Amino acid sequence: MASNDPDLSDPPGDPQPGDLIEIFRPAYQHWALYLGDGYIINLTPVDESQAAAMSSVKSVFSRKAVVRMQLLKEVVGSDSYRVNNKYDHNHTPLPVSEIIERAQVLIDQEVSYDLLGSNCEHFVTLLRYGEGVSEQATRAIGAISLVTAAASAFSVLGLINTRSRNRPF
Repeated sequence: MASNDPDLSDPPGDPQPGDLIEIFRPAYQHWALYLGDGYIINLTPVDESQAAAMSSVKSVFSRKAVVRMQLLKEVVGSDSYRVNNKYDHNHTPLPVSEIIERAQVLIDQEVSYDLLGSNCEHFVTLLRYGEGVSEQATRAIGAISLVTAAASAFSVLGLINTRSRNRPF
């Protein structure tokens, strides 16, 4: 079901070739690029069947992925999705014919995958804009940095506290 908001059920209209499709999985967002005629191109794990790969959390932890052309409705399944060309305000989309041509060349190719540096959002934005962008990865990197900084601070505080308790006076 298409949606401008994952909580709404009214479709925003049909996606157009070259549009970015954000699919709302239970624990993350999956990204695809609309090719037309109901088909999308997206990344799926190398070691899973096509059906299992569509909603697998395992895809998040994979190091390799396969570029697949699949029906949007099959990839979405019971999840919701929306057209989300959210980077159009600061990145100029390539011509649609070039986006589609670039995408079709990659179908069935194995590519590197990295949750933070080369994920499904990076992949589809690279096709649409010529540059891989992922707000989802940027947020994750920020969260990891915050946790690392907090852990370091607690470690230093623990070390200072331990030293002060071990003083003989």
